[in-house]
Amino acid sequence: MNFAGSDCSVHPTADISTNPITGDLMEVQGQWMEVFESSDRRDAGGQDGLPRSSTLTLTPLVAEHPPPPVLRSQPLVIRRSRMQGVELSSSVPSIPNPFPELCSPSQSSVLTGSPSPPRSDTHVSFTVFGEDSHSRSLWVSPRATARDVCRMLVQTAHCSDQENWALIELHPGLGLERVLEDHEVVVKVQAAWPPEGDTKLQFRKNYAKYEFFRKPMLFFPEHMISDSADVTKGMTSAELIQNLLQSGTCPEIQGFLHVREPSRKAWKKVYFFLRRSGLYCSTKGSSKEPRHLQYVADLEDLNVYSITNSRKLYGAPVDFTFCVKPSKDRIRAQDLKLLCAENEQTRTCWTSAFRLFKCGKQLQCNYQMSLSAPRRTEAVSQRCGSDASLVAMDFSGKAGGRVIQNAWEAQSAEREEGQAWRRREALRWSLPNLSLGSSPSSVHRTQPWFHGGASRKQAQRIIEEQGLVDGMFLIRESQQHSQCFVLSLCHKLNTKHYLVIPCEEAGRKYYTMDDGLTLFIDLLQLVEFHQINKGILPVCLKHPCICVAL
Repeated sequence: MNFAGSDCSVHPTADISTNPITGDLMEVQGQWMEVFESSDRRDAGGQDGLPRSSTLTLTPLVAEHPPPPVLRSQPLVIRRSRMQGVELSSSVPSIPNPFPELCSPSQSSVLTGSPSPPRSDTHVSFTVFGEDSHSRSLWVSPRATARDVCRMLVQTAHCSDQENWALIELHPGLGLERVLEDHEVVVKVQAAWPPEGDTKLQFRKNYAKYEFFRKPMLFFPEHMISDSADVTKGMTSAELIQNLLQSGTCPEIQGFLHVREPSRKAWKKVYFFLRRSGLYCSTKGSSKEPRHLQYVADLEDLNVYSITNSRKLYGAPVDFTFCVKPSKDRIRAQDLKLLCAENEQTRTCWTSAFRLFKCGKQLQCNYQMSLSAPRRTEAVSQRCGSDASLVAMDFSGKAGGRVIQNAWEAQSAEREEGQAWRRREALRWSLPNLSLGSSPSSVHRTQPWFHGGASRKQAQRIIEEQGLVDGMFLIRESQQHSQCFVLSLCHKLNTKHYLVIPCEEAGRKYYTMDDGLTLFIDLLQLVEFHQINKGILPVCLKHPCICVAL
């Protein structure tokens, strides 16, 4: 169809209606678009003001064949096979890692926080729990030892001490727990666990791992050392202990223990001997004759466990219970050899002797490695050291410092220095520009040794779990006395509790443990003072009980 004055091309499928009188275009039905070409107009002064020529083309909006969909940006997966043998080059210089100690070494057998798990045939996964019930998953190689796992957890948890941490094997249902030796392979330990149970590994402080090398006389009392061995016959207890320090061997141990009779709930008191050849019991009192000795267990394939809540679980006469079990067999209640000592020192002696008889040489090597390992200990521990290394000094003269040899003069100098230190601290805290953020009532809450509202029983449990080493301490709120605190301190395998009382003097609040004789601005000052001076305590504060969240 052609229109006058214009060339118009219409698609044959279009529906066009026209005015029957004027012939004008009325409506176009369908998906069409107008395209005008050469729409030049004359000037305003033209004859008719109409366009010379125009072409109207109706083009469909939707094509017969729709175009392919637009491809959006998608991540490109580069397969590992394509990356092999290809070295990536870049003009940008590489930036060194500022925190290399927080990353897994290239040769490490432990991987944490990996974006993608490694191959299951080269690494295995297991979970480690903290003391706050939170856990962390680790990928380890089959050869990873407990030392490897502890060092990785120390780095990820930003702990200050590297060697006083340990992995604890826990069996809550049976009440068993054991410190894994540094050389033990974690995967092999897990292989002896029951397939279905509540067994787990826990990461926590343990100061007593090698304490028997530092203070053997405390761990092996003279009355428990047997003189029946042919090799050590005629040696005194001091010589036997010195032999322990030099060679890593242990003297024979003897003494009475309560033993639970098989298939019965009754306990019987029996005399036991622990020798390198195994554990024996006497069938006739405390007789050492070979005909009266009965073989109980072999030490080469034996693990020793401490038992918690033994009175409730096993009806033990006292709480100082432990057990021995073959290491390769799965843990079952009927396979446990339950033994109970009279006190904590006796139990510690027996359990330490079991460890030394089983792998004494290896424990000595582990201890030497712990001494040579780099440490990041607290400044106070580095400064004060052991009690024997502290000497009294006088710096009042012009010639420099001198060692005070007279004991009475040393005590007098200590009292004068303490009074001067107290005056300086009182003056510092009485200044008008004291910030509100450092108020004495809240400064202790940020310290790792403060355990809030822990009960007396919980405090004793925390100290027992972390090693029962002299100088271990924590501070908690008193549950019996309002606004008071309690200092819980370990000394000679026992936990003692000291009440910290608030008092006022000259309008200021202080804390004291000796009825006002020595005053402290806050608990932090009290701890720092007793880390250097014993005061009324039997030993200086050395090891804070710390719970780290994983």
